[in-house]
Amino acid sequence: MLSVSKPILAPTSLTAMAIRLPPHAPTHYALPHRRTPPFRSIARAAPSPSTTSTAVSLPPSPKKVLVPIAMGTEEMEAVILAGVLRRAGADVTLASVEDGLEVEASYGTRIIADKSIAACADQEFDLVALPGGMPGSVRLRDNEILKRIMVRQAEEKRLYGAICAAPAVVLMPWGLHKGRKITCHPSFIGDLPTFRAVESNVQVSGELTTSRGPGTAFQFALSFVEQLFGPHAVEDVHSTLIDAGLERSTEVNRVEWPFDHKPQVLIPIANGSEEMEIIMLVDILRRANINVVLASVNESTNIVGSQRIKIVADKCILDASDSKYDLIIIPGGPAGAERLHRCTTLKKLLKEQRQASRMYGGICYSPLILQKQGLLQERGVELTNQKEQKQHLEVKIAELETVVGNLKVELSKKEEKKKLQENYDSLYVDVNSLLDA
Repeated sequence: MLSVSKPILAPTSLTAMAIRLPPHAPTHYALPHRRTPPFRSIARAAPSPSTTSTAVSLPPSPKKVLVPIAMGTEEMEAVILAGVLRRAGADVTLASVEDGLEVEASYGTRIIADKSIAACADQEFDLVALPGGMPGSVRLRDNEILKRIMVRQAEEKRLYGAICAAPAVVLMPWGLHKGRKITCHPSFIGDLPTFRAVESNVQVSGELTTSRGPGTAFQFALSFVEQLFGPHAVEDVHSTLIDAGLERSTEVNRVEWPFDHKPQVLIPIANGSEEMEIIMLVDILRRANINVVLASVNESTNIVGSQRIKIVADKCILDASDSKYDLIIIPGGPAGAERLHRCTTLKKLLKEQRQASRMYGGICYSPLILQKQGLLQERGVELTNQKEQKQHLEVKIAELETVVGNLKVELSKKEEKKKLQENYDSLYVDVNSLLDA
């Protein structure tokens, strides 16, 4: 059996977070320092697009990607796959193999799929990627519609992949691993054929790509970005993720969790919140046996994230405000963070959190929101959202340039139409004059 000693649960890409801690916190505990390897480019990449120029150039159709999910699916793997590929420009469909679209994932997060798997049965996809998790992988394996989609995908030599438990639990019973090198979660690697099993974080073998678990999910997703769109797309997407691994600057305010009770953490969310950050925070904290409450500031518990992934919160913020929390974490996403900033209930909770010297923090764009509320005035707190703000502004500028370009095209068309109408009117007058003569 191959060695399974390598840790894989440390996320390979966590956006930097600013946290404000109580000034009187103990100084004998520091968060561990670990470095994660940078993403390595995979060997197989999509061919470069043709450089032949034509008189009329139509935009290429977006790459279509299917990510099936089930009860017990590993939420980090599913959401990171969808989030990263949508950032790259892919048309990603989250498809439920359950009777309904709402799926409860392995650590309790509820995700609403875009479609049922039955609605995808006759569609053609450039990529089908299976997240892992248990019992989610078993439920994917037992779905006959998904099996037919995957078998057809392999037979027609289009890209397919699986991560975590799914390579062993799903691909092997379907015979889709044959003749390929393959990796999976260490808990299942003993089930793989010894002469085909490898321990790489991401293994590309022909059209099949496999990976090890939640901690390698970003590498897994980025490998598909490279295969679908090329290496330059990987660089573009990877830069927006701000891959800092777990490397930290000097810890200014050291802290020790109180262990006389189970820690309580509140994560408020809104439409436009960054879903990858939400899911990573919830997943990792719940793995540590911390009680995490997702609270929506919308009128309902349903929110739509910045990459159009639909998440169901545990409560509305008003119901969550009755409890006290050891930590409140504000996720990023510019639009979501602004909506959180406008929530008076959350403002009150954060103010009380500060007055009681309890912890609060923000990630990505949200430290700016904490700053606006006067909650980042202590020495040693660093804002880490400048790059995100710059990228957000660049996106908005690009959108405005596109709108202006479209307006110019429409204006040009109107002017051309006006000239044609004038020519027609002039010709009409001339013809009538001839007829009268």
